[in-house]
Amino acid sequence: MTKRIKNINRTILSDKYFTLSQVKFNYQLKDGNWVENKWEVLERGNAAAALLYNTEKQTVILVKQFRLPAYMNGVEDGFLLELPAGMLEDGDTCAEEAMKRELLEETGYNIPKLTKVFSAFATPGGSTERFSCFVGEYSDEMKVHRGGGLDAENEDIEILEIPFTEAIEMMANGGIIDAKTIMLLQHAQLNKLL
Repeated sequence: MTKRIKNINRTILSDKYFTLSQVKFNYQLKDGNWVENKWEVLERGNAAAALLYNTEKQTVILVKQFRLPAYMNGVEDGFLLELPAGMLEDGDTCAEEAMKRELLEETGYNIPKLTKVFSAFATPGGSTERFSCFVGEYSDEMKVHRGGGLDAENEDIEILEIPFTEAIEMMANGGIIDAKTIMLLQHAQLNKLL
């Protein structure tokens, strides 16, 4: 831990689905002087995302779902094209286990092997959330049910199988604007997965 932070005082402002805290702390500047800071931090927990790809068909699996924050910030219908993703839950032993569960719920695919390619903070200026990002090959035989999310969570997810070249074009022309999706599509492009 850094010695440039001291006197941390955390006050919970809201503790519903996520925890919103106000954190006051002293921070030592690079010139040695100490200043007092006050930040609001959204404590979301950690998440996982995965790019499913099929080398034979040259396709990827994306999901389309309504995102209220995106709607509130100018996405006309509120629907985003994204990779399957989800929050790690208390019972999860690792991010890969959580991701396999989310893939099954959201897409209906039972993926036996995922490869972790990186871990990244989603919005480090205001949120503690860190994503574990995976890639995994899929085949038609791995589809074991319809997917679409959990009814109990009011999920309404459309599953799309898209040619990889089309996904790259959509990323370039603003059809895909989700950061984790862009990062993993670029990873696939740079590493010539397809």
